[in-house]
Amino acid sequence: MKKILLLSGLLLLIFAAVPDSRAQVYDSKEPEIGIVEHLGDTIPLNLMFNNEKGDNIALGDLINKPTILTLVYFDCPGLCSPLLDGVSDVIEKMDLELGKDYQVLTISFNTQDTPERAVEKKQNFLKKHSLEHAGGWIYLTGDSANIRQIVDAVGFKYKKAGNDWIHAAVITVISPKGMITRYLYGTTFLPFDVKMAVVEAQKGIPRPTINRLLEFCYSYDPSGRRYVLDVTKVSATVIIFLALILLITLMVRRKGKKTNSANENKQ
Repeated sequence: MKKILLLSGLLLLIFAAVPDSRAQVYDSKEPEIGIVEHLGDTIPLNLMFNNEKGDNIALGDLINKPTILTLVYFDCPGLCSPLLDGVSDVIEKMDLELGKDYQVLTISFNTQDTPERAVEKKQNFLKKHSLEHAGGWIYLTGDSANIRQIVDAVGFKYKKAGNDWIHAAVITVISPKGMITRYLYGTTFLPFDVKMAVVEAQKGIPRPTINRLLEFCYSYDPSGRRYVLDVTKVSATVIIFLALILLITLMVRRKGKKTNSANENKQ
């Protein structure tokens, strides 16, 4: 009887610990904020954006090689700068040549951002890399219609919060024909992962995402204007994990005792 009560208590603890996490991660197929992966889909290549020079150009005229797409806004107080720094760092570590083997497109989803602001942001990239690679990383701005279509095509869900936006940190890898082949989450990336994603994009091979930890563990703190570790979700996950281990241990012990009792009765 005590064991039944204990097991019941563990189950109640599990369900009490995760109402929020379970609803956001498992029940919601279309989250309000985050990423809905569209692997294998082709982005609309006829969308028009302005480059740093102010030229209006179609995505189809830019995407002619494996492309790493980053969706940010230039005045982001949280993840955007670390995300772009992470891309910049992995570029330095890969044995692929930017502008030749692949390229990076950074599109601002803020309609108020301008080509002039794009130039300012690009200067941060140029400080770390040689000018010969400047053409391999293109910063784009656009109007609301084109921005809406590209974020919908990628499955990038974000929400206005005061003067800022709540959004995920992710890079999307696109094939030379515009197919979405990989999503990589976070603000830091392993050279091997990015290189393999680029190689697969060149072949037009979509691969599923393995690591989605950031989307689950981090949330936006409007008062602090930054992304913070969501302690509730993480602790709930730990509680569930420990409870399941304890539950399995009790079941194994109970089965072992039954086996020993049966053997004793036979003897």
